[in-house]
Amino acid sequence: MVFKRRDRRSLLKIVVEFFYPRGGWYRAFLYVKHRVRRLPDTPERIARGIFAGVFTTFTPFYGMHFVVAFLVARAVRGNILAALSATFFGNPLTYVPIGVISLKTGHFLLGTQFDENRHTGFLGKFARAGGDLKDNIFALFTGREADWNGLTVFYHDIFYPYMVGGLIPGLVAGIVAYYLSVPLIRAYQQRRRGRIKAKFDAIKKKARAEADVGEKAD
Repeated sequence: MVFKRRDRRSLLKIVVEFFYPRGGWYRAFLYVKHRVRRLPDTPERIARGIFAGVFTTFTPFYGMHFVVAFLVARAVRGNILAALSATFFGNPLTYVPIGVISLKTGHFLLGTQFDENRHTGFLGKFARAGGDLKDNIFALFTGREADWNGLTVFYHDIFYPYMVGGLIPGLVAGIVAYYLSVPLIRAYQQRRRGRIKAKFDAIKKKARAEADVGEKAD
């Protein structure tokens, strides 16, 4: 296959590179920033795409952030590729503070509290919900009675508060990213157009000089 990797990575290497990419997070950030700046679109559309991607990282739809970023970018008429790239804002280094902020904000707005006792805390609720989901899928084929208690607790204690609480910090972070991105992208594009124009002018000047030399030689 044309796009198949020559060096097949082990499962352990895939997991390690997810939490710490090859070359480090700073190099990965520079790569994403470079790709976003070079997108062939207006600064405003690229910035709206960045807004969509950053906002998406504050939603609880883990594993579907690309889909959510695509939909949000379409809604705000932003650049799709910029939105997908900006989901990089959500990574193993930022997921914990994003989750804590979103969850606490959600419970505050809803007037509820996170119940640490039900299903042994945060990780326990995730594990119980995942177990219920797996067991209920098997129940469809075995006739066993489905149990939705773990998923119900997960929805009320984590998913719904997270979804509600992520809206405000997500909007704030997205708007800040938008207003920071527009002047930076515009300045970069202007410098890049200037460099390209300078190269073309140099090529034209060299071509004219060669033409003049040829005419004198004749």
